[in-house]
Amino acid sequence: MTDLVSVLIPCHNAAPWLAATLASVRAQTWPRCEIIVVDDGSTDGCGAILEAQAGPDLTVIRQENRGAAAARQRALTAARGAYLQYLDADDLLHPEKIACQIARLRAEGDRHIASARWVRFAGARDEAAAFRAAPESNWGDFAPADYLVATFAAGGMMHPAAWLLPRAVAERTGPWLESLSLDDDGEYFTRAVAASAGVRFCPDSLAWYRSNLDGSLSGRRSPAAWRSAAEVCRRSTATLLDLETSPRTRRACALYWQRLAFAAYPEGCDVTALALRRAGELDPSVARPPAGPGFERLARITGWKLARRLQRALRR
Repeated sequence: MTDLVSVLIPCHNAAPWLAATLASVRAQTWPRCEIIVVDDGSTDGCGAILEAQAGPDLTVIRQENRGAAAARQRALTAARGAYLQYLDADDLLHPEKIACQIARLRAEGDRHIASARWVRFAGARDEAAAFRAAPESNWGDFAPADYLVATFAAGGMMHPAAWLLPRAVAERTGPWLESLSLDDDGEYFTRAVAASAGVRFCPDSLAWYRSNLDGSLSGRRSPAAWRSAAEVCRRSTATLLDLETSPRTRRACALYWQRLAFAAYPEGCDVTALALRRAGELDPSVARPPAGPGFERLARITGWKLARRLQRALRR
């Protein structure tokens, strides 16, 4: 019998995009998918869309707004599939995404996890070509520590929809941490990589990541969000160092902290101070990752902190 795949969708006020996201799941060439949507306190009409999309493949769970990690954990608890596909309510999957990844995992064993190509877009799916499509540093086959070094050192993103997890790996990964907000998915998938036998990249699989949305969690810059990001960095770097403590892993972790220090300033000054201190403890030779040429010219005159303040002011 064909294995069941559970597609797990946290949903909060995603009415403009939810129907297209569900359609991309139902267009999968893999013949057995269950869709579990956790409506996390939406107030924008998502409920009516889910009622209109009702079918035997769709389970809807409603809860008060508790955040993305809590919604993902609720969906995970309800999942029955042998494979797990996480998908945000505004993102999309290529029709052959799941089938390609299952074929790869079956060929090499379900102790691995599968990753895919992904591209950013903002409007209709055919606009994806206008956004970043260049390969990430972590697109490839990796042992767990190698993957995390490549990701932390170069700032590679672990897009949730790009992954396919066998249930056995998900069970070793453990639950989502509901106390986290910003980058809770980065912390979870760091643990998933560490719990696996390695990452298997499927270049014929593709996910679309809708970005630059007003009010999106990833766009929040509150002090609380930056504290969540710092906790993610602490946990994620500890996960890598538990796998391997060496000059290369310490350097990768230091670069992760340096990148956080730059990103959090000036809204999260306390996080910046913490991050710089942790980076120096791990590898004192690691410096701030370079920014664009205009920023670097200004930083040479004013220092990077004032340049960062001016940059943030101009963006607002």
